Amino acid sequence: MRYWSVLLFALMTGACSTSPIRIQSAAMADQVSKSPEHFIIAAVGNEPAAFVARAGSTPHAYDGAQSYGPSHAALQAMRSLENEYGLREVSAWPIAPLGMHCAVLEVPAGMDRGTLLAAMAHDNRIKLAQPMQSFATRSEDYNDPYVQLQRGFQQMDVAGAHPWSRGEGVKVAIIDTGADIGHADLQANVAAAVNFVDSDDKQFQRDRHGTEVAGVIAAVANNGQGIVGIAPSARLFLLKACWQVQADADAARCNSFTLARALVAALDAHAQIVNLSLAGPPDPLLSGLIREGLRRGVLFVGAAPHDTGEVSEGLLHEPGVIEVASTGNQPALSSALYAPGREILTLLPGGHYDFASGDSIATAQVTGVLALLLAKKSALTAADAYRLLRDTSSRSSDDGTLIDACAAVVSLVGQGSCSPRTAVEHNKADEPRVALH
Repeated sequence: MRYWSVLLFALMTGACSTSPIRIQSAAMADQVSKSPEHFIIAAVGNEPAAFVARAGSTPHAYDGAQSYGPSHAALQAMRSLENEYGLREVSAWPIAPLGMHCAVLEVPAGMDRGTLLAAMAHDNRIKLAQPMQSFATRSEDYNDPYVQLQRGFQQMDVAGAHPWSRGEGVKVAIIDTGADIGHADLQANVAAAVNFVDSDDKQFQRDRHGTEVAGVIAAVANNGQGIVGIAPSARLFLLKACWQVQADADAARCNSFTLARALVAALDAHAQIVNLSLAGPPDPLLSGLIREGLRRGVLFVGAAPHDTGEVSEGLLHEPGVIEVASTGNQPALSSALYAPGREILTLLPGGHYDFASGDSIATAQVTGVLALLLAKKSALTAADAYRLLRDTSSRSSDDGTLIDACAAVVSLVGQGSCSPRTAVEHNKADEPRVALH
C-alpha cells in the first residue's frame, strides 16, 4: 500500500508548496465506477503496528511519515473469503481510522448479491459486508443566468463578514468531481488534488460540478478578475470521488468505494470541513467514516433530503452532519439550514464563469461560512456551529429563511455590526439532529 504514503505526503505538504498543484492519481480500479451492482464491499479486522519511515524511504527523509498496511492475518482472512464465497478481489485498501482492511469484491455471474450478503452477515470473520451503492450530486439547471451577479454573496452579507474573517488557512475537503485547478480564480487556493475515480487528469480539470462548488467556497479575492468566494483565504483539498454522467453537464455519480477512499484522505489531511454536495442511501462504511471524523472534530456539511421519504434513509441525515437546503426548496427538513441556491454565479472549467443552481451550491455556501467561523475559533464543534448559524439566520420576504454570514461571524467574535436584518424565531419542538459534544 505504498501509494497511501505518497498520497498522505502530498496532501500534508501541498499547502506549503509554491509550485503548481499536480493532480495525484489514486485510482485503483476504473471499472468500479461503471457497474456498482456487480460488486460488494467487505472488510476484516486489521490492527498491525504502524510502520515508521526510515531516512531515504520517503521523499521527505526524516519527516516521520507513517504507513498503515494490512496485516498478514487480514490478508489471509480476505483470501479465505474470496475462495469460500467464489469472489474476485478488484481492489483492496486498509482503512486506518476504522481499523479494517477493506476490499471491493466482484460477485460471480449468476450469483444473487442479496443472498450472498445475507450469508456473509453471519460470518464472524467479517466486520462489514455491504453492496456497492451509488450516490449523486445535487444540482439543477438554471433558466435565467443574468438575474443578479453573486446573488448569494449579497443575500448572506458575506462582504460584511470579511473584515473579520476570510477563512484564513482553514482546510476544506471537497469530495465531489474533479475541478479546474488551473482556473485563475481558484488555483492559488488549491492545496491538493487527488483523483480516486480514474487516471484521466484532463477530465479532472474539465469537470463542472466540483469547479462550481470550489468557486463558491473559495474563489480568489482581490485578483482583479472574476468573483469572490465565501472564504477566499481557505485551503482546498479537491478529492475526486464522483464522475460526470455526460460531458459539459453538472450531474455526477459516485459510489461507496470512491467516497470511502476520499473520506479517508480527508481525515489523513486533517481537513477541518468536509463538503459533501450529494445524496444517496445509508451506507455502513461511509457512515462509520463520518462518525470517526465527527469524533475527531471535523465538520461535515451535506445536502438535506428533499422530502420526508428520504429523511430516515439518506446517507447524510445523521446526527452531527450539518444539512443544507436551497432557499427555493423550503420546507425540506425542520432542522436544515438554508442558503441561496438559485442562479449563483461561480466558476466553470476552462477559466470561465456561469450561473449554477441546486442544493449542492447551497451546501457550498454554508461550507464557506463555516470556514469563516473556524478561522476565528478552530475548536468550534458541529453542534455549536449549527446553533450559531441557525440563531443568526435572517428572514427575507423573497427567499424565506437563510443564513447570515456577517451576523454569524460578528456574533462569534463579539464585536462589529451588520446590515439590519430580521431575526428568525425558532420552534423548540424542531430541535436539530446535530449531536451535542
